[in-house]
Amino acid sequence: MPLPRWVARFNLYVTNRLLGPLASRLPGMGVVIHVGRKTRRRYRTPVLIFRRGNRLIIALTYGRESQWVHNVLAQDGCRLETKGRTIRLSHPHLFHDDQRGAMPSFVRFMLGLLNVTDFLEFTIAETVGSQ
Repeated sequence: MPLPRWVARFNLYVTNRLLGPLASRLPGMGVVIHVGRKTRRRYRTPVLIFRRGNRLIIALTYGRESQWVHNVLAQDGCRLETKGRTIRLSHPHLFHDDQRGAMPSFVRFMLGLLNVTDFLEFTIAETVGSQ
């Protein structure tokens, strides 16, 4: 089981508000920009990102049931702000990997401690521009 939902709620209201402005500028981090399926509102979700060639992988530390994951899958992609630029991500692919093989070894170890085994992989479609 990934991190408990109460941690996700705490992060939504506290940590993300503090980290959000920095997440789009720090290496290894980004902000997923997605639209709510029902509300049609635009949301910003800070994430840890791992690039593999023209693919980008996000570890789902709160599990595959997170609303932002459902939104991105329904939209067939999203935008990602990272390192001062915006990237369009497409073709999201949800996968389960008990070994966390797509992650660097230190991250693999940390995700193992948190029991994270679900990931979302994207194709990097294009760089849209600078922020």
